[in-house]
Amino acid sequence: MSSNGTPSRSKRPSLGSTPRAASFLNDHQQYKGPANGPISSSIDGMLEGTESSSGYETGSKSSKTVSPVSSITSVLPSSAHSPTRIKESGIVHTMSHTACQPRPTDPPKIVATIFYNSSSPKHIQPHPDQSPNPRPTDHLPLPELPPGAAPVEDLSKYPLEPPAPEPQPLDHLYGSHISQLCLTHFLSVLDTLPANVPYQPLVSSHRCLADDCTLPRIMEVVFSPPPNPELLPFPLLSKHESLYRFEREWNVELILQPSTVFRRHKRLAVFDMDSTLIQQEVIDEIASTIGVAAKVSAITARAMAGELDFAASLRERVKLLKGIPATVFEDLKSRITITPGAIELCKCLKRLGVTMAVLSGGFQPLADWLANKLGLDHAFANHLLVDPNTNTFTGELDPEHPIVDGETKRHLLVSLAKQKSIPLEQTMAVGDGANDIPMLKTAGLGVAWCAKTKVQMEAPARLNVGRDLGDLIYLLGLTKQEVDELLAL
Repeated sequence: MSSNGTPSRSKRPSLGSTPRAASFLNDHQQYKGPANGPISSSIDGMLEGTESSSGYETGSKSSKTVSPVSSITSVLPSSAHSPTRIKESGIVHTMSHTACQPRPTDPPKIVATIFYNSSSPKHIQPHPDQSPNPRPTDHLPLPELPPGAAPVEDLSKYPLEPPAPEPQPLDHLYGSHISQLCLTHFLSVLDTLPANVPYQPLVSSHRCLADDCTLPRIMEVVFSPPPNPELLPFPLLSKHESLYRFEREWNVELILQPSTVFRRHKRLAVFDMDSTLIQQEVIDEIASTIGVAAKVSAITARAMAGELDFAASLRERVKLLKGIPATVFEDLKSRITITPGAIELCKCLKRLGVTMAVLSGGFQPLADWLANKLGLDHAFANHLLVDPNTNTFTGELDPEHPIVDGETKRHLLVSLAKQKSIPLEQTMAVGDGANDIPMLKTAGLGVAWCAKTKVQMEAPARLNVGRDLGDLIYLLGLTKQEVDELLAL
Protein backbone atom coordinates (compact mmCIF):
# COMPACT_ATOMS: atom_id res chain seq x y z
CA MET A 1 0.00 0.00 0.00
CA SER A 2 1.16 3.50 -0.66
CA SER A 3 1.49 6.21 2.02
CA ASN A 4 -1.92 7.69 1.15
CA GLY A 5 -3.66 4.32 1.77
CA THR A 6 -4.42 3.44 -1.83
CA PRO A 7 -3.26 0.02 -3.02
CA SER A 8 -0.16 0.10 -5.15
CA ARG A 9 0.12 -1.95 -8.33
CA SER A 10 2.91 -4.51 -8.42
CA LYS A 11 5.60 -4.24 -11.05
CA ARG A 12 5.08 -6.11 -14.26
CA PRO A 13 7.55 -8.94 -14.79
CA SER A 14 10.10 -8.29 -17.47
CA LEU A 15 12.57 -10.43 -19.35
CA GLY A 16 16.19 -9.93 -18.37
CA SER A 17 18.73 -8.42 -20.65
CA THR A 18 20.59 -11.67 -21.05
CA PRO A 19 19.12 -14.84 -22.54
CA ARG A 20 18.00 -17.36 -19.91
CA ALA A 21 19.54 -20.34 -21.58
CA ALA A 22 21.76 -21.31 -24.39
CA SER A 23 19.13 -23.40 -26.17
CA PHE A 24 15.40 -23.56 -26.79
CA LEU A 25 15.31 -27.07 -25.31
CA ASN A 26 16.62 -25.91 -21.95
CA ASP A 27 14.08 -23.08 -21.86
CA HIS A 28 11.13 -25.43 -22.41
CA GLN A 29 12.15 -28.61 -20.66
CA GLN A 30 9.41 -29.87 -18.34
CA TYR A 31 11.76 -30.77 -15.50
CA LYS A 32 14.42 -28.41 -14.15
CA GLY A 33 16.56 -29.52 -11.27
CA PRO A 34 18.06 -27.29 -8.58
CA ALA A 35 20.73 -24.86 -9.67
CA ASN A 36 23.30 -25.67 -7.03
CA GLY A 37 24.69 -29.06 -7.84
CA PRO A 38 23.60 -32.52 -6.91
CA ILE A 39 20.55 -33.33 -4.80
CA SER A 40 21.24 -34.12 -1.17
CA SER A 41 19.62 -37.25 0.22
CA SER A 42 19.27 -35.84 3.79
CA ILE A 43 16.53 -33.54 5.03
CA ASP A 44 19.12 -31.02 6.29
CA GLY A 45 20.71 -30.87 2.90
CA MET A 46 17.36 -30.27 1.28
CA LEU A 47 16.62 -27.37 3.61
CA GLU A 48 20.08 -25.83 3.11
CA GLY A 49 19.69 -26.13 -0.62
CA THR A 50 16.32 -24.39 -0.46
CA GLU A 51 17.70 -21.47 1.53
CA SER A 52 20.75 -21.01 -0.64
CA SER A 53 18.87 -21.32 -3.89
CA SER A 54 16.36 -18.69 -2.83
CA GLY A 55 19.16 -16.12 -2.45
CA TYR A 56 17.94 -14.85 0.94
CA GLU A 57 18.59 -15.65 4.59
CA THR A 58 17.18 -14.19 7.78
CA GLY A 59 18.66 -10.72 8.11
CA SER A 60 21.33 -11.16 5.49
CA LYS A 61 21.71 -11.89 1.85
CA SER A 62 23.31 -15.10 0.66
CA SER A 63 26.71 -14.78 -0.93
CA LYS A 64 25.95 -17.50 -3.46
CA THR A 65 25.10 -16.52 -6.96
CA VAL A 66 22.00 -18.07 -8.49
CA SER A 67 22.41 -19.33 -11.98
CA PRO A 68 19.77 -17.92 -14.30
CA VAL A 69 19.06 -21.37 -15.72
CA SER A 70 19.64 -25.01 -14.84
CA SER A 71 19.76 -27.81 -17.34
CA ILE A 72 19.08 -31.46 -16.74
CA THR A 73 22.80 -32.19 -16.74
CA SER A 74 23.40 -29.91 -13.77
CA VAL A 75 21.62 -32.27 -11.38
CA LEU A 76 23.68 -35.32 -12.24
CA PRO A 77 26.04 -36.38 -9.42
CA SER A 78 29.71 -35.63 -9.93
CA SER A 79 32.45 -38.18 -9.45
CA ALA A 80 33.26 -36.64 -6.07
CA HIS A 81 29.86 -37.46 -4.62
CA SER A 82 28.12 -40.81 -4.14
CA PRO A 83 25.24 -41.53 -6.54
CA THR A 84 21.65 -40.99 -5.41
CA ARG A 85 20.07 -44.00 -3.79
CA ILE A 86 16.96 -45.35 -5.51
CA LYS A 87 14.38 -47.36 -3.60
CA GLU A 88 12.31 -50.04 -5.35
CA SER A 89 8.62 -49.10 -5.50
CA GLY A 90 7.39 -52.58 -6.37
CA ILE A 91 5.73 -51.32 -9.57
CA VAL A 92 6.81 -53.03 -12.77
CA HIS A 93 6.50 -50.95 -15.93
CA THR A 94 6.26 -52.81 -19.20
CA MET A 95 5.29 -52.03 -22.78
CA SER A 96 3.58 -55.39 -23.19
CA HIS A 97 -0.11 -56.18 -22.74
CA THR A 98 -2.10 -59.38 -22.45
CA ALA A 99 -3.27 -58.88 -26.04
CA CYS A 100 0.26 -58.30 -27.39
CA GLN A 101 2.35 -60.78 -29.33
CA PRO A 102 3.17 -63.57 -26.85
CA ARG A 103 6.68 -64.74 -26.19
CA PRO A 104 7.66 -68.26 -27.27
CA THR A 105 7.78 -69.33 -23.63
CA ASP A 106 4.31 -67.97 -22.76
CA PRO A 107 1.60 -70.57 -22.02
CA PRO A 108 -1.42 -70.85 -24.36
CA LYS A 109 -4.49 -68.72 -23.74
CA ILE A 110 -8.16 -69.63 -23.42
CA VAL A 111 -11.09 -67.41 -24.38
CA ALA A 112 -14.23 -67.58 -22.26
CA THR A 113 -17.37 -65.98 -23.72
CA ILE A 114 -19.90 -65.28 -20.95
CA PHE A 115 -23.59 -64.92 -21.83
CA TYR A 116 -26.03 -63.52 -19.27
CA ASN A 117 -29.62 -64.78 -19.36
CA SER A 118 -31.17 -61.33 -19.57
CA SER A 119 -34.48 -62.68 -20.87
CA SER A 120 -35.05 -64.75 -17.72
CA PRO A 121 -33.36 -63.46 -14.55
CA LYS A 122 -33.09 -66.30 -12.06
CA HIS A 123 -34.72 -65.41 -8.75
CA ILE A 124 -35.68 -67.93 -6.10
CA GLN A 125 -38.51 -65.70 -4.89
CA PRO A 126 -39.90 -62.48 -6.37
CA HIS A 127 -37.86 -59.54 -5.20
CA PRO A 128 -39.94 -56.92 -3.34
CA ASP A 129 -38.74 -54.19 -5.68
CA GLN A 130 -39.88 -56.19 -8.70
CA SER A 131 -43.24 -57.43 -7.38
CA PRO A 132 -46.29 -55.43 -8.50
CA ASN A 133 -47.89 -53.72 -5.50
CA PRO A 134 -46.55 -56.09 -2.81
CA ARG A 135 -48.65 -56.41 0.34
CA PRO A 136 -47.79 -58.12 3.64
CA THR A 137 -50.71 -60.48 3.13
CA ASP A 138 -49.48 -61.68 -0.26
CA HIS A 139 -48.51 -65.36 -0.27
CA LEU A 140 -45.19 -66.30 -1.80
CA PRO A 141 -45.35 -69.04 -4.44
CA LEU A 142 -44.43 -72.55 -3.42
CA PRO A 143 -40.84 -73.54 -4.22
CA GLU A 144 -40.44 -75.54 -7.39
CA LEU A 145 -37.99 -78.27 -8.24
CA PRO A 146 -35.21 -77.09 -10.52
CA PRO A 147 -35.23 -78.77 -13.95
CA GLY A 148 -33.48 -82.12 -13.86
CA ALA A 149 -33.18 -82.20 -10.08
CA ALA A 150 -35.28 -85.33 -9.70
CA PRO A 151 -37.19 -87.78 -11.90
CA VAL A 152 -40.53 -86.55 -10.48
CA GLU A 153 -42.27 -83.18 -10.43
CA ASP A 154 -44.72 -83.94 -7.63
CA LEU A 155 -43.29 -82.85 -4.25
CA SER A 156 -45.17 -85.67 -2.54
CA LYS A 157 -43.16 -88.17 -4.60
CA TYR A 158 -39.84 -86.45 -4.01
CA PRO A 159 -37.03 -89.00 -3.44
CA LEU A 160 -35.88 -89.73 0.09
CA GLU A 161 -32.35 -88.52 -0.72
CA PRO A 162 -32.83 -85.30 -2.66
CA PRO A 163 -29.91 -83.71 -4.46
CA ALA A 164 -27.89 -80.90 -2.94
CA PRO A 165 -29.75 -77.56 -2.92
CA GLU A 166 -29.12 -75.15 -5.74
CA PRO A 167 -26.74 -72.24 -5.05
CA GLN A 168 -28.21 -68.90 -4.11
CA PRO A 169 -28.71 -66.83 -7.30
CA LEU A 170 -26.77 -63.59 -7.11
CA ASP A 171 -27.74 -61.71 -10.25
CA HIS A 172 -30.77 -60.08 -8.58
CA LEU A 173 -28.50 -58.78 -5.81
CA TYR A 174 -25.63 -57.38 -7.85
CA GLY A 175 -27.39 -56.52 -11.10
CA SER A 176 -29.15 -58.33 -13.92
CA HIS A 177 -26.04 -58.23 -16.08
CA ILE A 178 -22.43 -59.42 -15.96
CA SER A 179 -21.36 -57.37 -12.96
CA GLN A 180 -17.84 -56.65 -11.76
CA LEU A 181 -18.34 -59.03 -8.87
CA CYS A 182 -19.46 -61.74 -11.30
CA LEU A 183 -16.25 -61.28 -13.29
CA THR A 184 -14.15 -61.28 -10.11
CA HIS A 185 -15.83 -64.47 -8.96
CA PHE A 186 -15.10 -66.11 -12.31
CA LEU A 187 -11.39 -65.27 -12.06
CA SER A 188 -11.26 -66.56 -8.49
CA VAL A 189 -12.82 -69.85 -9.66
CA LEU A 190 -10.14 -70.16 -12.34
CA ASP A 191 -7.49 -69.70 -9.66
CA THR A 192 -8.79 -72.75 -7.82
CA LEU A 193 -8.35 -75.10 -10.80
CA PRO A 194 -5.20 -77.28 -10.92
CA ALA A 195 -2.33 -75.15 -12.14
CA ASN A 196 -0.36 -76.04 -15.24
CA VAL A 197 2.73 -73.94 -14.50
CA PRO A 198 3.65 -73.78 -10.79
CA TYR A 199 4.03 -70.34 -9.24
CA GLN A 200 2.78 -68.58 -12.37
CA PRO A 201 -0.06 -66.17 -11.57
CA LEU A 202 -3.26 -66.04 -13.59
CA VAL A 203 -3.17 -63.29 -16.24
CA SER A 204 -6.43 -62.15 -17.77
CA SER A 205 -8.04 -59.42 -19.81
CA HIS A 206 -11.68 -58.81 -20.67
CA ARG A 207 -13.85 -56.73 -22.96
CA CYS A 208 -17.58 -56.21 -23.31
CA LEU A 209 -19.10 -57.43 -26.58
CA ALA A 210 -22.79 -56.52 -26.11
CA ASP A 211 -24.91 -54.60 -25.39
CA ASP A 212 -23.86 -51.75 -23.10
CA CYS A 213 -20.34 -51.57 -21.72
CA THR A 214 -21.70 -50.41 -18.35
CA LEU A 215 -24.32 -53.21 -18.17
CA PRO A 216 -22.81 -55.92 -20.38
CA ARG A 217 -24.86 -58.92 -21.48
CA ILE A 218 -22.01 -60.68 -23.29
CA MET A 219 -18.38 -60.49 -22.18
CA GLU A 220 -15.16 -62.04 -23.44
CA VAL A 221 -12.42 -63.02 -20.99
CA VAL A 222 -8.95 -64.15 -22.12
CA PHE A 223 -6.86 -65.89 -19.49
CA SER A 224 -3.65 -67.89 -19.15
CA PRO A 225 -2.18 -70.22 -18.18
CA PRO A 226 -4.85 -72.89 -18.71
CA PRO A 227 -5.36 -75.62 -16.10
CA ASN A 228 -3.08 -78.63 -16.13
CA PRO A 229 -4.23 -80.72 -19.14
CA GLU A 230 -3.16 -83.95 -17.43
CA LEU A 231 -5.46 -83.30 -14.48
CA LEU A 232 -8.19 -81.35 -16.29
CA PRO A 233 -8.24 -81.79 -20.11
CA PHE A 234 -9.66 -78.92 -22.11
CA PRO A 235 -12.75 -80.87 -23.35
CA LEU A 236 -13.76 -81.39 -19.71
CA LEU A 237 -12.96 -77.88 -18.51
CA SER A 238 -16.40 -76.39 -19.28
CA LYS A 239 -18.03 -79.32 -17.46
CA HIS A 240 -16.07 -78.78 -14.23
CA GLU A 241 -18.31 -78.57 -11.19
CA SER A 242 -16.82 -75.23 -10.06
CA LEU A 243 -17.63 -73.57 -13.39
CA TYR A 244 -21.04 -75.20 -13.52
CA ARG A 245 -21.85 -73.85 -10.07
CA PHE A 246 -20.62 -70.40 -11.12
CA GLU A 247 -23.03 -70.48 -14.07
CA ARG A 248 -25.98 -71.32 -11.84
CA GLU A 249 -25.09 -68.69 -9.24
CA TRP A 250 -24.79 -65.84 -11.71
CA ASN A 251 -27.38 -67.03 -14.26
CA VAL A 252 -24.83 -67.13 -17.07
CA GLU A 253 -23.38 -69.65 -19.50
CA LEU A 254 -19.74 -70.10 -20.50
CA ILE A 255 -18.30 -71.16 -23.83
CA LEU A 256 -14.56 -71.87 -23.76
CA GLN A 257 -12.32 -71.87 -26.85
CA PRO A 258 -8.57 -71.90 -27.44
CA SER A 259 -7.32 -68.43 -28.27
CA THR A 260 -6.13 -69.04 -31.82
CA VAL A 261 -6.53 -67.28 -35.15
CA PHE A 262 -8.94 -70.03 -36.25
CA ARG A 263 -11.38 -69.03 -33.52
CA ARG A 264 -11.88 -65.59 -35.05
CA HIS A 265 -11.77 -66.58 -38.72
CA LYS A 266 -14.27 -69.32 -39.56
CA ARG A 267 -14.69 -70.32 -43.20
CA LEU A 268 -17.38 -73.03 -43.05
CA ALA A 269 -20.55 -73.12 -40.92
CA VAL A 270 -23.09 -75.98 -41.00
CA PHE A 271 -26.49 -75.99 -39.29
CA ASP A 272 -29.20 -78.43 -38.41
CA MET A 273 -32.61 -77.34 -39.69
CA ASP A 274 -35.40 -78.61 -37.41
CA SER A 275 -35.50 -76.84 -34.02
CA THR A 276 -32.33 -74.94 -34.95
CA LEU A 277 -32.74 -72.76 -38.03
CA ILE A 278 -36.50 -73.23 -37.78
CA GLN A 279 -38.61 -73.71 -34.66
CA GLN A 280 -40.60 -76.76 -35.83
CA GLU A 281 -39.94 -80.42 -36.59
CA VAL A 282 -40.95 -80.77 -40.24
CA ILE A 283 -42.04 -84.40 -40.04
CA ASP A 284 -44.32 -83.58 -37.11
CA GLU A 285 -45.94 -80.79 -39.11
CA ILE A 286 -46.55 -83.17 -42.03
CA ALA A 287 -48.05 -85.78 -39.72
CA SER A 288 -50.46 -83.21 -38.30
CA THR A 289 -52.22 -83.02 -41.67
CA ILE A 290 -53.47 -86.62 -41.35
CA GLY A 291 -54.02 -86.75 -37.59
CA VAL A 292 -50.99 -88.83 -36.55
CA ALA A 293 -49.00 -85.95 -35.10
CA ALA A 294 -49.00 -87.33 -31.54
CA LYS A 295 -47.58 -90.70 -32.55
CA VAL A 296 -44.93 -89.21 -34.84
CA SER A 297 -43.95 -86.55 -32.32
CA ALA A 298 -43.37 -89.17 -29.63
CA ILE A 299 -41.01 -91.10 -31.89
CA THR A 300 -39.25 -87.88 -32.94
CA ALA A 301 -38.67 -86.81 -29.33
CA ARG A 302 -37.12 -90.16 -28.42
CA ALA A 303 -34.92 -90.12 -31.53
CA MET A 304 -33.67 -86.58 -30.87
CA ALA A 305 -32.92 -87.51 -27.25
CA GLY A 306 -30.75 -90.41 -28.45
CA GLU A 307 -33.07 -93.13 -27.14
CA LEU A 308 -33.76 -94.59 -30.60
CA ASP A 309 -31.63 -95.25 -33.64
CA PHE A 310 -32.23 -92.29 -35.94
CA ALA A 311 -32.34 -94.20 -39.23
CA ALA A 312 -34.73 -96.86 -37.91
CA SER A 313 -37.00 -94.29 -36.27
CA LEU A 314 -37.06 -92.20 -39.47
CA ARG A 315 -38.20 -95.16 -41.54
CA GLU A 316 -40.90 -95.90 -38.98
CA ARG A 317 -42.17 -92.33 -39.08
CA VAL A 318 -42.04 -92.11 -42.88
CA LYS A 319 -44.34 -95.13 -43.13
CA LEU A 320 -47.01 -93.11 -41.35
CA LEU A 321 -46.84 -90.45 -44.07
CA LYS A 322 -48.07 -92.79 -46.81
CA GLY A 323 -50.81 -91.24 -48.94
CA ILE A 324 -50.11 -87.61 -48.05
CA PRO A 325 -50.04 -85.34 -51.15
CA ALA A 326 -46.55 -84.25 -52.13
CA THR A 327 -47.83 -80.67 -52.34
CA VAL A 328 -47.82 -80.57 -48.54
CA PHE A 329 -44.41 -78.92 -48.60
CA GLU A 330 -45.83 -75.86 -50.32
CA ASP A 331 -48.52 -75.64 -47.67
CA LEU A 332 -45.93 -75.92 -44.87
CA LYS A 333 -43.86 -72.97 -46.03
CA SER A 334 -46.39 -70.52 -44.62
CA ARG A 335 -46.41 -72.35 -41.27
CA ILE A 336 -42.64 -72.58 -40.82
CA THR A 337 -41.18 -70.13 -38.30
CA ILE A 338 -37.55 -69.18 -38.77
CA THR A 339 -35.69 -69.02 -35.47
CA PRO A 340 -35.16 -65.41 -34.30
CA GLY A 341 -31.67 -64.22 -35.16
CA ALA A 342 -31.07 -66.86 -37.85
CA ILE A 343 -31.40 -64.36 -40.70
CA GLU A 344 -29.02 -61.90 -39.01
CA LEU A 345 -26.50 -64.64 -38.18
CA CYS A 346 -26.41 -65.94 -41.74
CA LYS A 347 -26.13 -62.42 -43.14
CA CYS A 348 -23.14 -61.62 -40.91
CA LEU A 349 -21.39 -64.88 -41.80
CA LYS A 350 -22.05 -64.26 -45.48
CA ARG A 351 -20.49 -60.79 -45.24
CA LEU A 352 -17.43 -62.39 -43.63
CA GLY A 353 -17.06 -64.81 -46.55
CA VAL A 354 -18.12 -67.93 -44.65
CA THR A 355 -19.51 -70.87 -46.65
CA MET A 356 -22.77 -72.09 -45.08
CA ALA A 357 -24.76 -75.31 -45.38
CA VAL A 358 -27.83 -76.89 -43.82
CA LEU A 359 -27.47 -80.58 -42.91
CA SER A 360 -30.94 -81.76 -42.02
CA GLY A 361 -32.56 -84.98 -40.96
CA GLY A 362 -35.74 -83.53 -42.46
CA PHE A 363 -36.67 -83.43 -46.12
CA GLN A 364 -35.00 -81.90 -49.17
CA PRO A 365 -37.82 -79.64 -50.51
CA LEU A 366 -37.98 -77.57 -47.33
CA ALA A 367 -34.19 -77.62 -46.91
CA ASP A 368 -33.81 -76.12 -50.39
CA TRP A 369 -36.45 -73.49 -49.64
CA LEU A 370 -34.76 -72.51 -46.36
CA ALA A 371 -31.30 -72.38 -47.94
CA ASN A 372 -32.60 -69.99 -50.58
CA LYS A 373 -34.30 -67.83 -47.95
CA LEU A 374 -31.23 -67.57 -45.69
CA GLY A 375 -28.62 -67.39 -48.46
CA LEU A 376 -27.00 -70.74 -47.64
CA ASP A 377 -24.63 -72.31 -50.16
CA HIS A 378 -25.57 -75.99 -49.72
CA ALA A 379 -28.57 -78.02 -48.51
CA PHE A 380 -28.56 -81.75 -47.68
CA ALA A 381 -31.61 -83.63 -46.40
CA ASN A 382 -33.63 -86.82 -46.85
CA HIS A 383 -35.61 -87.64 -50.01
CA LEU A 384 -39.11 -89.11 -49.96
CA LEU A 385 -40.40 -91.35 -52.73
CA VAL A 386 -43.47 -89.99 -54.52
CA ASP A 387 -45.97 -92.07 -56.49
CA PRO A 388 -46.04 -90.44 -59.96
CA ASN A 389 -49.63 -91.54 -60.60
CA THR A 390 -51.20 -90.13 -57.44
CA ASN A 391 -48.51 -87.56 -56.55
CA THR A 392 -48.55 -88.84 -52.97
CA PHE A 393 -45.88 -90.19 -50.65
CA THR A 394 -45.29 -93.93 -50.80
CA GLY A 395 -44.15 -94.14 -47.19
CA GLU A 396 -40.57 -94.96 -48.17
CA LEU A 397 -37.27 -93.11 -48.49
CA ASP A 398 -35.45 -92.78 -51.80
CA PRO A 399 -32.75 -95.50 -51.78
CA GLU A 400 -30.58 -93.49 -54.20
CA HIS A 401 -29.86 -90.93 -51.50
CA PRO A 402 -28.32 -91.78 -48.10
CA ILE A 403 -30.21 -91.14 -44.90
CA VAL A 404 -28.89 -87.96 -43.31
CA ASP A 405 -28.17 -89.30 -39.83
CA GLY A 406 -25.36 -88.41 -37.42
CA GLU A 407 -22.54 -90.11 -39.31
CA THR A 408 -23.74 -88.70 -42.64
CA LYS A 409 -23.72 -85.18 -41.20
CA ARG A 410 -20.18 -85.65 -39.92
CA HIS A 411 -19.11 -87.03 -43.32
CA LEU A 412 -20.72 -84.08 -45.13
CA LEU A 413 -18.91 -81.62 -42.85
CA VAL A 414 -15.54 -83.25 -43.48
CA SER A 415 -16.21 -83.53 -47.24
CA LEU A 416 -17.21 -79.88 -47.61
CA ALA A 417 -14.14 -78.75 -45.66
CA LYS A 418 -11.84 -80.95 -47.73
CA GLN A 419 -13.46 -79.86 -50.99
CA LYS A 420 -12.87 -76.19 -50.18
CA SER A 421 -9.44 -76.75 -48.56
CA ILE A 422 -10.68 -75.54 -45.18
CA PRO A 423 -9.06 -76.86 -41.98
CA LEU A 424 -11.53 -78.35 -39.52
CA GLU A 425 -10.34 -75.76 -36.98
CA GLN A 426 -12.02 -73.13 -39.16
CA THR A 427 -15.40 -74.89 -39.20
CA MET A 428 -18.46 -74.30 -37.05
CA ALA A 429 -21.46 -76.59 -36.43
CA VAL A 430 -24.77 -75.85 -34.67
CA GLY A 431 -27.49 -78.36 -33.77
CA ASP A 432 -29.86 -79.58 -31.09
CA GLY A 433 -30.48 -83.32 -31.61
CA ALA A 434 -28.60 -86.52 -30.86
CA ASN A 435 -27.94 -86.97 -34.58
CA ASP A 436 -25.94 -83.72 -34.49
CA ILE A 437 -23.41 -84.91 -31.88
CA PRO A 438 -20.87 -86.37 -34.36
CA MET A 439 -20.61 -83.16 -36.39
CA LEU A 440 -20.54 -81.02 -33.23
CA LYS A 441 -17.54 -82.97 -31.96
CA THR A 442 -15.77 -82.86 -35.34
CA ALA A 443 -16.09 -79.15 -36.07
CA GLY A 444 -13.64 -76.60 -34.74
CA LEU A 445 -16.55 -75.06 -32.80
CA GLY A 446 -19.58 -77.22 -32.08
CA VAL A 447 -22.47 -75.51 -30.27
CA ALA A 448 -25.54 -77.29 -28.90
CA TRP A 449 -28.25 -74.65 -29.34
CA CYS A 450 -31.13 -75.10 -26.86
CA ALA A 451 -30.44 -78.79 -27.25
CA LYS A 452 -31.60 -82.00 -25.64
CA THR A 453 -29.91 -83.06 -22.39
CA LYS A 454 -27.76 -85.76 -23.98
CA VAL A 455 -26.50 -83.30 -26.61
CA GLN A 456 -25.61 -80.65 -24.06
CA MET A 457 -23.61 -83.16 -22.05
CA GLU A 458 -21.59 -84.38 -25.03
CA ALA A 459 -21.23 -81.27 -27.19
CA PRO A 460 -18.08 -79.16 -26.80
CA ALA A 461 -20.19 -76.05 -26.11
CA ARG A 462 -23.79 -75.29 -25.28
CA LEU A 463 -25.92 -72.15 -25.34
CA ASN A 464 -29.39 -71.93 -23.86
CA VAL A 465 -29.54 -68.36 -22.58
CA GLY A 466 -28.83 -66.56 -25.84
CA ARG A 467 -31.30 -63.86 -26.79
CA ASP A 468 -31.53 -65.38 -30.25
CA LEU A 469 -29.51 -67.43 -32.70
CA GLY A 470 -27.61 -64.30 -33.71
CA ASP A 471 -25.70 -64.39 -30.42
CA LEU A 472 -23.53 -67.14 -31.89
CA ILE A 473 -21.70 -64.50 -33.95
CA TYR A 474 -20.12 -63.18 -30.73
CA LEU A 475 -18.22 -66.45 -30.37
CA LEU A 476 -15.99 -65.18 -33.19
CA GLY A 477 -14.95 -62.20 -31.07
CA LEU A 478 -17.08 -59.58 -32.81
CA THR A 479 -18.59 -56.69 -30.88
CA LYS A 480 -22.11 -55.29 -31.15
CA GLN A 481 -20.78 -52.34 -33.14
CA GLU A 482 -19.05 -54.63 -35.63
CA VAL A 483 -22.17 -56.77 -35.99
CA ASP A 484 -24.23 -53.67 -36.72
CA GLU A 485 -21.72 -52.62 -39.38
CA LEU A 486 -22.04 -56.03 -41.07
CA LEU A 487 -25.82 -55.91 -41.00
CA ALA A 488 -25.83 -52.37 -42.41
CA LEU A 489 -24.10 -53.44 -45.63
